[in-house]
Amino acid sequence: MKRREFSLSAASAVAASALTLPLATPAGAQARQFKEGKDYTKLAKAVAPEAPAGKIDVIEFFWYSCPHCNAFEPSLDAWVKTAPKDLSIRRVPVAFNASFIPQQKLYYALEGMGKLDTVHTKVFRAIHVEKLKLAKDDDIFAWVAQQGVDAAKFKEVYNSFTVSNQVRRASALQEAYGVEGVPSMGVAGRFYTDGTMAGSMQTVLQVVEYLAGVARKG
Repeated sequence: MKRREFSLSAASAVAASALTLPLATPAGAQARQFKEGKDYTKLAKAVAPEAPAGKIDVIEFFWYSCPHCNAFEPSLDAWVKTAPKDLSIRRVPVAFNASFIPQQKLYYALEGMGKLDTVHTKVFRAIHVEKLKLAKDDDIFAWVAQQGVDAAKFKEVYNSFTVSNQVRRASALQEAYGVEGVPSMGVAGRFYTDGTMAGSMQTVLQVVEYLAGVARKG
């Protein structure tokens, strides 16, 4: 989904077809040279990585209500399980305007409660299969209460100073990486790629592994 464009008509055919292709093996990317300015961009100003020492910071920028993020999620999840061990992979929910903030807070509240592993994919299903909006605080509270999550605790974490700070940090990262659409990925605080540049989301994962190799070399 392109930046600040909320009609899906423009790129849906290309993105949908890309996301339904079989996932190529990212390890094969080591034999392929990707081009700066075509397959990825190098940030004009590097972003301080948040990965532990010896790890390479990899970020997926996403939005729960984006159909392309929903379609990419199974492939991303499978790749995370087999990706090189020195990659520190995390998701960052974006906000192209203020209406996205509740879903950012939903993500970070679930993370803060240790519930992402069990509820994250359920959020995508609720929105894209069950056709729930989950775009406002009260709708989110009501839905979370049905997922076996302590509703009172969730609301407390959701409205906490910690989550507010995480939302601000997520938006700052989005701007620092120059996110043009979702799903997209940032690597090592230095590189950015998405399906439009790479041609498909499975190729994005190849580009990420290629860029991780570049980062390893310094």
